[in-house]
Amino acid sequence: MRYILFSVFVSSLSFPSLSTAQNTSLPLPPFPPTNLPTCSNATIPWPLDSSSIGHPLNPQQPPSDLKTLLTSISPTRIRATVEKLVSFGTRHTLSTQNSTTRGIGAARDWIEAELRGYAESSGGRMTVEVSGYVQGVGPRVPFPVRVGNVVAVLRGSGEEEGGEGGKGRTYVVSGHYDCRVSDVMDFEGDAPGADDDASGVAVMLELARLLSPTQPLATILFAAVAGEEQSLLGSAHLASTLKAANVNVEAMLNNDIVGSPRSDSGRSDPFVVRLFAQGTPLTEAPEVAGQRVTIGGENDSPARELARFVRDVAANEDTGMDVAVIYRLDRYLRGGDHSSFLQQGFPAIRFTEPNEDYAHQHQDVRVVDGVQYGDLPEFCDWDYISRVTRVNMATLWSLANGPGMPRGVYLNSSLLTNESQLFWDKDESGEVQGYEVVWRATDAPDWTHGVVVGGVGTVTLGLSRDNIVFGVRALGKGGLRGVAVLPFPSG
Repeated sequence: MRYILFSVFVSSLSFPSLSTAQNTSLPLPPFPPTNLPTCSNATIPWPLDSSSIGHPLNPQQPPSDLKTLLTSISPTRIRATVEKLVSFGTRHTLSTQNSTTRGIGAARDWIEAELRGYAESSGGRMTVEVSGYVQGVGPRVPFPVRVGNVVAVLRGSGEEEGGEGGKGRTYVVSGHYDCRVSDVMDFEGDAPGADDDASGVAVMLELARLLSPTQPLATILFAAVAGEEQSLLGSAHLASTLKAANVNVEAMLNNDIVGSPRSDSGRSDPFVVRLFAQGTPLTEAPEVAGQRVTIGGENDSPARELARFVRDVAANEDTGMDVAVIYRLDRYLRGGDHSSFLQQGFPAIRFTEPNEDYAHQHQDVRVVDGVQYGDLPEFCDWDYISRVTRVNMATLWSLANGPGMPRGVYLNSSLLTNESQLFWDKDESGEVQGYEVVWRATDAPDWTHGVVVGGVGTVTLGLSRDNIVFGVRALGKGGLRGVAVLPFPSG
């Protein structure tokens, strides 16, 4: 009955026809509007006060020592490394470990020998070992297997008696030397693994070769990890071992699939490398993570501050590369060895090529309808890998020879004022020459302005903390900058 009454009610209403409604409607205003008021100050930057204090920031230019290293990177050696790793037939984690010519064991032994050769020029500062464990039966592991990481440690000069600076800091660079084909459990078929990830191992080995004779302030750990394709087994073991030993890993650089700038569609970006950087750390205590969200610090995680540092020191004419920072843990629903370090609370990022060709990744070697499948070295670009190595070199050298991250950084939140008061623990080791407070608009990706405040532990600036994001970074010898740290509120 209700439906009948409603129908009668609606039918009794009178509506104008469509043509009548159109004829009686008001005329629309012009678009875009022509009578809006104008402002003579429309070009003044916002926030209004953020550009009137301090100085605009420019990228850090590489010193002469670093430039020499960048020009010494050899595409020929990188190619030889990739082709040698491919020559072992397969490097599947489950493949044979007692052959000298085939399988992951032969590849492991060759990488170890290469690193030991580089260590001879280090004056005893570089040591090499195979660190591993036996992985029991589990997902992607049908039988117990030894997972071995090849690790070289170049001890920083700050760790030596009487050394100044660098003490207690370690920086890690890695690539994974295992590989796979279409079936992740196929450990007998040929798996070249040229791009994924002989290319990343080649980057690591070239860095180790060139840096082994040098004396960085901080310690550098070079790693070729296994078990990546079986669920990040090797990197998880390495990261947990470092954590258990209380090693202060201030940055981890993961190179995974850095062999070519071309996609299967033919697109090529030969002067770009992608950098994936996680947002809010998954290991943060709930109250800290909640406070980070409250102050708008989601884009200032340790990984993203590290990413800003990479762009500052490594995207320039000397590397020949731009660094495209992606605000994401990794490619969509995929993973890599940096995740193992992030899970232990270490800042970590991933370098990877700008465009992936999935015909040459995780594929059996075959030809279908005239298309060559398989991760073969013929699809690698040796000059491109060399430029990625330069990005790594500029980053790693600048980290290990510059100052570490400031500690105890906080912003006084008890003052109701438009000024901002920042504090940090002043370093007394001798590696820090001063400090710089940097800032940017909340929607800006990189730091835009800064003020050098000298060797102090606090500063008050006439800038409102509401409108910008602050960071504090140390300055080392020669003006080398460290990684900035986001101040959390206190007071």
